[in-house]
Amino acid sequence: MDRGAFIPSDAAQRTSVAEILDRYATEVFPRLAVGGKNLRPNLARLKAELGALSLLALEPSHIAAYRDKVLSTGLNPQTVRHDLGLLSRTLKTATLDWGIHLPRGLPTALVRLPKMPNSRDRRLMSAEKRRKGEEERLMEAATAYGGEIADIIAFALETAMRRSEIVSMRWEHVNLKTRTVLLPTTKTGEPRRVPLSRRALRILAARPRGIGPVWTMRPGVSQAFERVCRKAGIKGLRFHDLRHEATSRLFEKGLNTMEAAAVTGHKTLVMLKRYTHLRAEDLAEKLG
Repeated sequence: MDRGAFIPSDAAQRTSVAEILDRYATEVFPRLAVGGKNLRPNLARLKAELGALSLLALEPSHIAAYRDKVLSTGLNPQTVRHDLGLLSRTLKTATLDWGIHLPRGLPTALVRLPKMPNSRDRRLMSAEKRRKGEEERLMEAATAYGGEIADIIAFALETAMRRSEIVSMRWEHVNLKTRTVLLPTTKTGEPRRVPLSRRALRILAARPRGIGPVWTMRPGVSQAFERVCRKAGIKGLRFHDLRHEATSRLFEKGLNTMEAAAVTGHKTLVMLKRYTHLRAEDLAEKLG
């Protein structure tokens, strides 16, 4: 104390994990994409298991035990990583912005993240000798299904946009002259401008132009997609796999890594790689 090196830790002792999580939700969530709505379940799990502990008492062993417990319930490793990331950001904010000193540093820094499972590599299968390819069958079934689902599927394959990004599109953000669509709110929290291929442009140009949402089929896209897949006799395909397919096609068209990332919005090469699945047979053709 005489040297001025003593930093009191009474604030960490008085403050619980639940209190800083609530404060983070109140002060930081509103600045995030969709007001942090997607993080509410993560926050609830953390509060239920760790909320009663004080910040001073919180140790890496508590966090590791939480990790193992929620993994044992069948929670996806990626979701558990999001939980630990949320806790780490909250503790860092408490230290840097709220003046709560953690004498032993960030306990999350000493906890191993769960190993990620192998990424899905589901792509649309090509045509066989006597059978149409999955894309053709999918589009035929979607057209027969009616409504907007056929255009939405085709648009997803052209743009690599997420389902939530497609259904939230608004006409005031679409510029047909520059062939771009602005996404002011994305999963990463940063706006993104997506270039439109000629096919994507034709899909939008054929729709009735107005003010407000581009698509009227906002809810129920995933359910309609499942029905279309059943009608087409396609198994194991999810709507999100269209983003994997579209991302892989960007590289097959010759785009480099930075160009593809600008289209898809991936912030790291690791995540972009998880969405890219190039067919070995196509690469063999290029090798000559």
